[in-house]
Amino acid sequence: MAPVTLKKLVKRYGTHEVVHGIDLEVKDREFIALVGPSGCGKSTTLRMIAGLEDISDGVIEIAGKPVNDLPPRARNISMVFQSYALYPHMTVGENMGFSLKIAGKNQDEIKMRVAEAASILDLTPYLERRPSQLSGGQRQRVAMGRAIVRNPDVFLFDEPLSNLDAKLRTQVRTEIKKLHAKVQSTMIYVTHDQVEAMTLSDRIVIMRDGYIEQVGTPEEVFQRPDTKFVAGFIGSPPMNLDDATVDDGKLVFKSGQSLPIPSQFRTKLQVGQKVTFGIRPDDIYPTGHGLHAGTVENLHQAELPVAITEPLGNETLVFIKFNDREWVSRMLNPRKLETGEIVTLSFDLSRAHLFHAETGKTLRD
Repeated sequence: MAPVTLKKLVKRYGTHEVVHGIDLEVKDREFIALVGPSGCGKSTTLRMIAGLEDISDGVIEIAGKPVNDLPPRARNISMVFQSYALYPHMTVGENMGFSLKIAGKNQDEIKMRVAEAASILDLTPYLERRPSQLSGGQRQRVAMGRAIVRNPDVFLFDEPLSNLDAKLRTQVRTEIKKLHAKVQSTMIYVTHDQVEAMTLSDRIVIMRDGYIEQVGTPEEVFQRPDTKFVAGFIGSPPMNLDDATVDDGKLVFKSGQSLPIPSQFRTKLQVGQKVTFGIRPDDIYPTGHGLHAGTVENLHQAELPVAITEPLGNETLVFIKFNDREWVSRMLNPRKLETGEIVTLSFDLSRAHLFHAETGKTLRD
């Protein structure tokens, strides 16, 4: 059992505080992704868990025991970094087994553990090769193999795919998911790439400016964002967000255009209240070309001009002109649209979001 618990964790550099008393419980064998923009504190948090950064305040527990004062080697964790950091003069097998050799393990045990890790990562045919003879994806798998052979309680990943091209990122992402299914260890994964976080993790921790904004499953943070920041950060393309004022039965935008108040929010608002309206591109679509083929609650239609389109094969992103800005809609089974063409758009307001204009917090229950 290797849960990881952070209690009021703080990191300061001099008088500058970069992680502000965060609390987090990672369950045994859970895959958690820490995600957020650059400088949000996610890598610093990971390095404190690893013991590579001193803790300014708070407690870190691994397997129920405080580890604040333990050096990295005593925490039974393994870390995979952005760079492969492989020894060029060693073979793949020697690289994977080097930490065991340093620890004084006998050759038979080293060979057995290396063989097991190589089998998990499909590296068996490459054990006698040197890093220079491998692709980038294979080298990253060797780095993961080096972590596996130690049989750690916790795996820590610090943006391990950022140095790979798009195709290799997809390939190695799949390998990491398979790895978690096979080794069943607790994994904490830092990334700025929300696609990695959404596809890999059991739960996502979204950080901003050293604070945790929201913790939830990929579905929860996508469908029920707690704040405007989470709503705009999660999703590709991101949620359409725009400020509006509550009027009698409608939301009025700066341009004078309006949308009906979604029924789920009607009892929560007062005339004159300032809010931020949000709706995902999936929930705006040229009528007949969306996820919802029939009539749905709160379906609103409007005729709007096309600003530009981005064809993506079986779907097209359609940028429409609304409130003197470009909102993004997603068109399934697309047809050709011309710039300036007026199209009838369906807005599924039952899936819309409203946020407090000042705090940015959701106005849902």
